[in-house]
Amino acid sequence: MQQSFPRPRPTTNPYLVMLARSIASQPGVALRTFSWRAALLKRSDVFHVHWPEILVSGHSPLKKAVRQVLTLLLIARLAVTRTPIVRTLHNLERPSGISRREHLLLGLLERRTTLWIRLNDETPEEAGKDYDTVLHGHYRDWFEDFDKPASELGRLGFVGLIRRYKGVEELVQEFHDVPGDATLHVAGRPSTDDLAARLASLAGDDPRISLDLRFLDDADLVTSVSRSRLVVLPYREMHNSGGVLTALSLDRPVLVPSNAVTERLADEVGPGWVHRYEGELRAADITRALSAADSGSGRPDLSARDWSEAGRRHVEAYRRAVELVRGGGAR
Repeated sequence: MQQSFPRPRPTTNPYLVMLARSIASQPGVALRTFSWRAALLKRSDVFHVHWPEILVSGHSPLKKAVRQVLTLLLIARLAVTRTPIVRTLHNLERPSGISRREHLLLGLLERRTTLWIRLNDETPEEAGKDYDTVLHGHYRDWFEDFDKPASELGRLGFVGLIRRYKGVEELVQEFHDVPGDATLHVAGRPSTDDLAARLASLAGDDPRISLDLRFLDDADLVTSVSRSRLVVLPYREMHNSGGVLTALSLDRPVLVPSNAVTERLADEVGPGWVHRYEGELRAADITRALSAADSGSGRPDLSARDWSEAGRRHVEAYRRAVELVRGGGAR
C-alpha cells in the first residue's frame, strides 16, 4: 500500500503516524511511505492520498514546477498500471489561493480516484462516486507517556495552529465579557505576523488572558490542554477536527459550534463532553459551558475510534478499491 506521506518525522501529523502503524499491523499488508522514486518506479496495489495539494506545491517556483511534472507522470503511471487511488477527505474543499495549474492537476487526480474515505458520516457524497467511512482515530495512545497536569478551575484554553477561520480573535474578544475568575490561555503559532499582532492587541492588558504564540511540541500541547478545564474551539466551519479529538483524548471537554457533526460526536462520546453553541460565539456561551465543565467527571467514550479498528477498515477499503478497478474480480 503506497501512502502519499513520507517517512514520519518528529513534526509529522500524529494522525498519519498512527494510521501507518495501524495499517502496517494488519495481516498480509505491507505499507510503503512516499518518495517520488518509489511512487514512480515501484508497483503497489493501492495509492492512498491524504492532502493531494502537497504533491503539487513547493517552497520555490522551480520545486513546484518539478513536483507538478512528477505528479502528472504519477497519475499517468497509475492509470497505465490500473492502480486504484484512494483519497481521504480531510477537507471538503480545495485550498484557496492555489494556481490554475494546481487546480487542473488536482482535478485530474480526483477524476482518477476510485474510492473516497470519509472521516465522519456527515461528509456529503457525490453521485457516481464510491465511498467508505472510517472514523478519525483518537490520540490516547499517542499521549499515553506524557505528563498530564491537573486541570485548573475556571481555565479556558485554545490550543493548536492559529488561523483566521478558527475564530481565535472572536474568542479573545468575547472573553473580556466573561465574568468571575475565569482565565484564558491561547497556545499555538499564528499563521501570520499580522494575526499574532491582532491577538496581542485584542488581549490588551487583561491579566486573565495569556498568549503563548509559538509552535507547540507534543509535551507542551499536552500540558496546555491538560491544564484547561474547558477547551474552546470556535472554528467558523467545523467538519473534521483533530483539535477536538486531542482535547477529548486528554479527557477535557470542548466548546464547539453546533452542527450535525458536533451533535453526532456529542451523542457518541457521552453527555458533558461536547458543549455546543449556536451562531456566533458569545461570552454567555463560554460561561455556560465552563460552568458545566467545572462539574464534570469521568472520561469520554472513544471506543469507536480505536486505531486497530481504523487499520482494519482502511485495509477493507483498499481491497474494495482493487475490486472496483478489476470489475469485481478476485484480488
